[in-house]
Amino acid sequence: MPLFIGLMSGTSLDGIDAALVEIDDMLSGVQPRLLATHAEPMPAALRERLWGLCHAERASFADLAAAEDAFCRLQAKAVAALLTDSDTPHDVIAALGSHGQTVEHAPLGHAGGPAYTLQLDNPSLLAELTGLTVVADFRRRDLAAGGQAAPLAPAFHEALFRAPGEWRLILNLGGFANLTLLPPAEDPRAPVGFDSGPANALLDAWHARHRGGGFDMDGAWAASGRVDEALLARLLAEPFFHLPPPRSTGRELFHLGWLEAKLTGEEHPEDVQATLAELTAASVAQAVTMAQGRLDAPAAARLIPCGGGAHNRDLLTRLSRHLPDSAITDSAEWGWPADWLEAGAFAWLAWRRLQGLPGNLPSVTGAAGPRVLGGVYAP
Repeated sequence: MPLFIGLMSGTSLDGIDAALVEIDDMLSGVQPRLLATHAEPMPAALRERLWGLCHAERASFADLAAAEDAFCRLQAKAVAALLTDSDTPHDVIAALGSHGQTVEHAPLGHAGGPAYTLQLDNPSLLAELTGLTVVADFRRRDLAAGGQAAPLAPAFHEALFRAPGEWRLILNLGGFANLTLLPPAEDPRAPVGFDSGPANALLDAWHARHRGGGFDMDGAWAASGRVDEALLARLLAEPFFHLPPPRSTGRELFHLGWLEAKLTGEEHPEDVQATLAELTAASVAQAVTMAQGRLDAPAAARLIPCGGGAHNRDLLTRLSRHLPDSAITDSAEWGWPADWLEAGAFAWLAWRRLQGLPGNLPSVTGAAGPRVLGGVYAP
């Protein structure tokens, strides 16, 4: 059976996820199977270097090159650990799909300039270090075709979760939240998917400022506060939340400076955390209503959360209040634990590239049509 590796580093910059995936012939209905995983932590020095480059007004070529080199070497370390821990020989790996590290995403351009998206990566170096065929640079072909270049995971969600007789909603709760609304398999309509807004990015940043540590475990701190309705209204007034899809976003818009501009200075920190959690749930609910309107769809029977936010008990409780007709279901029921869907998606996209098959969904990104994504770098 052909084996593929997917590599993903998200907006939290906490590490690199590596997933070993078996992909036989999906065209005959065989689903991708997750075989092994490895999470390679991000060294503090590299994390700080990457943070400094994200959305920087100025960056030297030397800084970009040093960060990219260190990032690629960390990816190679993740691959080596995955193969060693799973006792998998190199020669059975057909390819690895590398997302790279996004440092800027501007699908509508900036200050009147052209659209762009930038992921730090060096697939030539990665191929050299791992001895494997590398597929990389997935986003820019969709962007070139007039799309948002994001989100790309909905195509993988469709391959895994679309089923007869049931509407399903896949919700990725990473640094930012994106959703995929899947019609039943017998329905000819294409899925709808787009970014709904911030998820863990603001929650983690506010928690780190006031309590330290990486994140609010189980959303316990948010649960201890109360929602500031006036602040929530100011946050939800952000024009992005009212844009029709296709749409995508990131730290270019939603960051602590954006939040601070909405504060009066009288708020209790735990109440701001509660309000940020409610912002995620409310903006997801608004986006779901928008997606249902585009497809004239009923409430989805199942809500399948994934990403780090799938472990946030407080956030899931808030989502269940906003979306009471959708039963929250663990993605592990399909053999895919919530933390590994994104890395798995890039293994699947690498398989699509080698097969010469499109990897995007124009109904999601807004591209002019299906496109084969990524470049291939031989070992």
